[in-house]
Amino acid sequence: MTDMPMDPPGAIAGGHAATPPHTVHAGGEIAGWRGLVSDWSGDQQTFQVAWGKVMMWIFLLSDTFIFGSFLTGYMTVRTSTTVPWPNASEVFSLDIAGKPVPLLLIAIMTFILITSSGTMAMAVNCAYRRDRVNAAKLMFVTAAFGASFVGMQAFEWTKLIVDEGVRPWGNPMGAAQFGSVFFMVTGFHGLHVTGGVIYLTVVAVRLLKGSYDQPRHGPPVGSGSALRGSNYQIVEIAGLYWHFVDLVWVFIFALFYLW
Repeated sequence: MTDMPMDPPGAIAGGHAATPPHTVHAGGEIAGWRGLVSDWSGDQQTFQVAWGKVMMWIFLLSDTFIFGSFLTGYMTVRTSTTVPWPNASEVFSLDIAGKPVPLLLIAIMTFILITSSGTMAMAVNCAYRRDRVNAAKLMFVTAAFGASFVGMQAFEWTKLIVDEGVRPWGNPMGAAQFGSVFFMVTGFHGLHVTGGVIYLTVVAVRLLKGSYDQPRHGPPVGSGSALRGSNYQIVEIAGLYWHFVDLVWVFIFALFYLW
């Protein structure tokens, strides 16, 4: 009787090696899609990113769609209206020594927001170095810049409503849609700045009190090792929101005031 050759372990009939359903790394971790499903079904942390940061990114993504819709609607209205659109250089000018200076207030507001983005970045850097006192101070400075911006926007609105007679439903200087889109776009952005000022102030106060010095639960996450073992990552999350607000203003400034 001739001995039949036996298949090696892991082989199937025909001599083809069987493909393992998944790969197991050292420590028992499963790679690939099966590992992803295993992590999700086992209530494990699938992505090494803090949930607070993920939720902020999702919120900012949804806000991007809203602002994008507003600006797209504004551009559609402006390009389709048959009535002349008011000249932004004349509408948003300030009288200095009896002479109109175009867009002076808007330039100051833009400079304030850009500067506040820098102070917020420095606050995040201090948080990574676990310097909570300076991080809180810089957040207070950023909030003060934001409050100044909102105050200047209130002055701008008052000037348009009281002195120029602009209303959401009418405009004596040209196209009637000017008032509605202006108050809608700048008002929605101003609401975000106001919310950001409150948000930064609350985080800064809690930072000074040491509320974020308590150890975090679960495995350390995040890109900075200085934030591990603490909840200082809230400063970075607040910074994401504030940088988004500043970025949106750049688009408003370019499309509404310079166009």
